[in-house]
Amino acid sequence: MSARALLAVRDLRVLIGGRHILHGVGLEVAAHGVTALLGRNGAGKTTTVRGVLGLVPRSGSVLLDGEETVALPTHAVVRRGVGYAPEDRGIFAGLTVAENLRLAERRGAGDPDYPLVHELFPELKQRARQLAGTLSGGQQQMVAIGRTLLNANRLIIADEPTKGLAPKVVTEVAQVLERAAEAVPVLLVEQNLAVVRRLAEHCVVLADGRTAYRGPADELLGDAEAARRLLGVGHGPATEAPFVEADS
Repeated sequence: MSARALLAVRDLRVLIGGRHILHGVGLEVAAHGVTALLGRNGAGKTTTVRGVLGLVPRSGSVLLDGEETVALPTHAVVRRGVGYAPEDRGIFAGLTVAENLRLAERRGAGDPDYPLVHELFPELKQRARQLAGTLSGGQQQMVAIGRTLLNANRLIIADEPTKGLAPKVVTEVAQVLERAAEAVPVLLVEQNLAVVRRLAEHCVVLADGRTAYRGPADELLGDAEAARRLLGVGHGPATEAPFVEADS
């Protein structure tokens, strides 16, 4: 990836409780489309995302559209146009769907794009008064992604958006991310390699808190030996192999 990246991470290091989690991660997110962040269990994917957002102590360089953000608090990073759908979805169970979305409205970011969110997720409009805690896992994921689409973000970070979802819902979520990526670049942490194959042009693979691969997604997934070595997938096409991980 060469043309100026929207997000450029250099030598990202994270130390938590005296333990080194990231040892100089480097990655880039293109100014368009989907970049996938992959790796085995405990490779450091979620920690990398949290490091980019400033949710954990970090050092190194995190350039957002050429602007250094590594010293900024999380709220300042978000205000610069970063939407985040966390792995645990971050839903407020005791609030309604409408209230969950309203909380995501960012002051000074223009009018929230409810028409887009409701077009992509008509169920959220139909269930606006329903408590979010009573939604299915797939519906809660719709809320999480919908929140990132409300504001005029420059980057969306989606951490395991299809994890634990039924195949039909996985397809729906992938379709939404595909459409969202037409307008906003996406950094996608994903365990389903078929989804990665469908959505991602570029990918980054982490191993033991370090960058092990950066390059075209189809090149990695088309190389069965490389996919086995870097991702731990079994025999057969990498796009069909299971890729199950715990929180990293």
